[in-house]
Amino acid sequence: MIHYKTFFLILCISLLSGCNSLLFQPEKKHYIEPEQLNIASRDIYFNTRDGLTLHGWFLPAKKPARATILFLHGNAQNISTHIASVFWMPDAGFNVFLFDYRGYGYSEGTPELEGLLVDFDAAVEALQHIREVDTNKIFIFGQSLGAAISVTGLSTSPYQEKIRGLIIEGAFTGYRDISREVLSKFWLTWPFQWPLSYTITDCCRPLDAISLIKPVPILIIHSKDDQIIPVHHAIELHAAASPEKQLWLYEGYSHIQIFKNKENRVRLVKYLDEILTGKNRPIKEALINPTVRGEVLSLTKGRTMNTKSNKTSMLK
Repeated sequence: MIHYKTFFLILCISLLSGCNSLLFQPEKKHYIEPEQLNIASRDIYFNTRDGLTLHGWFLPAKKPARATILFLHGNAQNISTHIASVFWMPDAGFNVFLFDYRGYGYSEGTPELEGLLVDFDAAVEALQHIREVDTNKIFIFGQSLGAAISVTGLSTSPYQEKIRGLIIEGAFTGYRDISREVLSKFWLTWPFQWPLSYTITDCCRPLDAISLIKPVPILIIHSKDDQIIPVHHAIELHAAASPEKQLWLYEGYSHIQIFKNKENRVRLVKYLDEILTGKNRPIKEALINPTVRGEVLSLTKGRTMNTKSNKTSMLK
């Protein structure tokens, strides 16, 4: 009996300590540099209000810049792998500033949720001092964990009214929500999904914060075939968002892989240009029910926009 008790104790301790890894899986090693992709870049080091130094890359547009994209990546590895999501943007005429949260890549510190929100504030502030950046033409683009940080961070940012738009891909409604769903997928952790999920903070929920972002246009992008974060998270976030919102749902893509497809990149650039030129119109209501793989369907009152795209390959 004592051996079973010891095993159970060790199991619980391991699971509890592992809960933090559900949110943060940083790596310090860089796998690729922008120059290897023939992308001009420079290193940006900036400080947080709690005294840490963070590292990022600034990728200048290859043509006169339309605007600047502040990119927040997902929970694993660092900017050297997540550059795959935005490497194409300088060619499309956008400056890109991507940075590593505390504990990731060349950034100092240890990752924890409240600290990542401090990092968000520091990155937005740093953008104000980069010479190529028109501070009246900044978009924020977050994927997965970066989407959650973007929503909560922007909801309280003093720069909120200057941000031209928020784009989130593969977002989730809350940290406890998604942790519980991840734990439920494995037989070993399934019995512990509820008690262990309560070891994850329920503060800073994107679902609670997204309604505070206004009048910033919000674009929510998700794949119905996302096996990491189910599509219901995107639908719930869209329902809670302020009126200036759009929801694009795709099929045939895995988690945060939608912009591997060049047609989807073109669609995003068109959306950003419409905001910059004042042609974008808020979508009051949306009902998204694509039936064709790769289809994106946005329904508004009295108007339907239906566009198809091909399935992308997965990022290895």
